[in-house]
Amino acid sequence: MMDMTVGELAQAVQGAVAHADGAQGVVTSVCTDSRQARQGSLFVAIRGERVDGHDFVAQAAKAGATAALVNHEVDVDVPQIVVDDTVAALGRVAKANVALRRSFAVAADEGDDSASRDESSKPAIAGPFDPAAPHPFTVVGITGSVGKTTTKDLLAAMLRTQGRTVAPVGSFNNEIGLPLTATQVGEDTRYLVAEMGASAMGEIRYLTSIVPPDVSVVLKVGVAHLGGFGSVENIRRAKAEIVQALTTDGVAVLNADDPRVATMADMTQARTVRWFGVDEANNTCDVRARDIEVDDTDHPSFTLVAPGHEHRVTLALRGRHNVMNALAAACAALTVGVPFDAIVQVLETQGAASPHRMAVSTVEPPVVPAAFTLIDDSFNANPDSMKAGLDGLAAWHAGDRRDRPFRVAVLGSMLELGDDDEAKHRDIGAYCAHLGVDALVAVGSDADANLDRLASCLAQGAQQADGHSRMDVAFVHSADQAAEEVARLAKAHQGSVVLLKGSHASGLSALAAKWSPVTAHRA
Repeated sequence: MMDMTVGELAQAVQGAVAHADGAQGVVTSVCTDSRQARQGSLFVAIRGERVDGHDFVAQAAKAGATAALVNHEVDVDVPQIVVDDTVAALGRVAKANVALRRSFAVAADEGDDSASRDESSKPAIAGPFDPAAPHPFTVVGITGSVGKTTTKDLLAAMLRTQGRTVAPVGSFNNEIGLPLTATQVGEDTRYLVAEMGASAMGEIRYLTSIVPPDVSVVLKVGVAHLGGFGSVENIRRAKAEIVQALTTDGVAVLNADDPRVATMADMTQARTVRWFGVDEANNTCDVRARDIEVDDTDHPSFTLVAPGHEHRVTLALRGRHNVMNALAAACAALTVGVPFDAIVQVLETQGAASPHRMAVSTVEPPVVPAAFTLIDDSFNANPDSMKAGLDGLAAWHAGDRRDRPFRVAVLGSMLELGDDDEAKHRDIGAYCAHLGVDALVAVGSDADANLDRLASCLAQGAQQADGHSRMDVAFVHSADQAAEEVARLAKAHQGSVVLLKGSHASGLSALAAKWSPVTAHRA
């Protein structure tokens, strides 16, 4: 974080300082978890549904926190900045920090002789960013219905080859996670990767007001959070807020294969638009993939094509769907000056950096000694990502006709899909039958009628589909029952491969954590 005094922060968030004798204390970091507080920390007390951060101000002070951001004064001897809304104030702290970093870069640039810069340092795709300038700082924003976190992880790895890069952990992409990430920006930060999610109109606009992007990446407009938006058109408009935040000097990096994303080229002030895609009929792409193949362990290979470059790449990531994420990251990285060779190296070595995303391991249930291969993609789910995970399961050693593994899909409910959520779940069940999946375990909940209702539709869709007679379909009501069903199937079919996929609320990520890996595979 850029160093700021308690008094300066109070001014930035329009708050009042209690225990003002500490107003000259210097804040060097921000946290919302008192266990992470240390000397120089600003502890932000957030009132949640189950826990109130104000109850932990004393613990943060004891750990050495310089100050606390609160919505009412707490009886603790530590400087406190009192505001009406600590979440909104956290956003203002992040905004002030990013603005201070930008002003530092601008001040350092004054008097620089651009004519003396090395021409070889220019980006492979021409853009408004000069990596040879002293103290440069670039913000790349990423949004989309699917693939945000994977693209963020890939891009951050590419950018780190050029300088200090700040990027969120996991999917810190909301009104709390993004500001927390932005407060990690310091004087030596070269790049900030800002993942931006939304479940309603205006949320991305708010996030871009905190962290204005220089480059905006849009991956796909799908049906995730359809219930909150009301229509796919509203989702398109909401995702477009990230390109509408660009200035004329910014760059929009857009998916040429998604017609809804393509319309965003006309919705931005940015004079420069870069395109990525896999559709070979679309020859307007700046970065594209040609001749895509997938091996028996679901690693995609393709020829990466960019201006002046062409190279055969095998992704360390699994899943054909990750080709698009790789292209998006490569296009953004080229735009800000990352060399092509560094991009290729990252694509070929960077596995899943965030948990529960196509993570493969061999596990053995504690009850029944029957080892199986687990594909853990349980972080979250929507129809697009569910089909992508199932495609990966179907591709697993699909070429081994004699020794093809028994394939089990353990699927939980998908949430926030709107009025036709039951039909969408039945479609996924039918998709399992279409792919020839051997067994489906639809996981509901004995405590949540909505989760149970949707999981039952998964099972119904599989049972009613053509080819369902070859499938073993089970409808269970808890993760524990799912574990028992998987143990039964794994015992009956040695060498099975199991996909774990569902919304966070389905509890399947906890099931993944419960199973102890015997062997972790290459990511």
